[in-house]
Amino acid sequence: MKVANASKTNHNALLRKQEGPLYFLKRDWQLYLLVAIPLAFVIVFKYLPMTGLVIAFKDYKIARGFWGSEWVGFQIFQDIFAKPDFTRAVRNTLLLNILDLIFSFTMPIILALMLNEVKSVKFKRANQTLLYLPHFLSWVIIGAIAYQLLSEGSGVVNNVIELMGGNRIPFLQEDTNWLISYLAIGVWNSMGWGTIIYLAAMSGINPELYEAATVDGAGRWRKVWNITVPSIRATIVTLLIMNLGKIMEGSFERIYALQNKATTEFTTTIPVLVYRWGIESGNFSRATAVGLFQSVIGIILVITADRVAKKLGEDGIL
Repeated sequence: MKVANASKTNHNALLRKQEGPLYFLKRDWQLYLLVAIPLAFVIVFKYLPMTGLVIAFKDYKIARGFWGSEWVGFQIFQDIFAKPDFTRAVRNTLLLNILDLIFSFTMPIILALMLNEVKSVKFKRANQTLLYLPHFLSWVIIGAIAYQLLSEGSGVVNNVIELMGGNRIPFLQEDTNWLISYLAIGVWNSMGWGTIIYLAAMSGINPELYEAATVDGAGRWRKVWNITVPSIRATIVTLLIMNLGKIMEGSFERIYALQNKATTEFTTTIPVLVYRWGIESGNFSRATAVGLFQSVIGIILVITADRVAKKLGEDGIL
């Protein structure tokens, strides 16, 4: 019987080898057509634009084009590394993104653990809906709402504080307060959406583990710490690696929607610098060089974090 099965397997493998890729392309052309659409999108909008990275090494002039502009090598990078604005942008980008990683990454985990312990299905669904809504608002709308609520002159929050006998607080008109407000608004915007992934991971935990823990006398918090958290650890590590890759990026829309002339200490970041040098000043070579530097650092951080995760026993993403 085993010999017959082995012979049949070898025969099928030989047939597949003789048929070749054209046979499968003809047989499953509908599936390949479906794959071709997203593949074409990735090639056209993700890979073809990478040819424009060459202007980071050229003194790019629009009239001369990509290939006609003068080649200057790493001179553009030397120029931007020597500029104080670049050093300031790197510092602010790292500061904002590291703080954002500490608060905006951990809050969805805490929120998901809390919602997972709620027994009322209606209460849980209502809270999930309210918490998810901010994610679907653009930063232009969020910025307008923030200034309506937190403005020192006519903000609703400051009006309430003044009515209660307190002094008005410059939430968005002073650098330190702006930083705190920036982080708080980011947490409010992202924590509801982030819980979806963690709640989905928690839904796959075997209920028998909780039942066994109950029999052993474990309380609610002991179950969370010894069952729930270890069960979603792989998801946490994967998302952490992906977020580390964005630590040199930041959100241009978020900064631009919340910035103002009174707060300039933390609002110069790498995406803002790319916008100023590229769109406002027309220095596309310098803006491309900054963007390329940012992307290279992001790739290095992702690879490093993945290697560290694998050494600690996790699967990683690469």
